[in-house]
Amino acid sequence: VKYALGKKELVLVLKSGTTTQEVEKLIRKKANRNLDIVSLSVAVNKKYISKSLVLNDGDEVAFIPPVQGG
Repeated sequence: VKYALGKKELVLVLKSGTTTQEVEKLIRKKANRNLDIVSLSVAVNKKYISKSLVLNDGDEVAFIPPVQGG
C-alpha cells in the first residue's frame, strides 16, 4: 500500500461505524489502481484482526504484506 500511494502513512477521517473492509475500498480508490489487498493481513492497534471489524475513533489500521523467506 505504501508504494501504491507514495506515502508511508495515510490519515483518513471516517464516519462512525466504518469497517476495515470499507477502509480497504477507500485505499483502492485513492491509489487509483487495483491493489492486491486480498493477500494482506490487517492489524488494528497492532493486533491482527478480521477485515470486517468496526473501527473506533483513534484506531490505527495497518495492511501488512505476506512475509516471504527461505
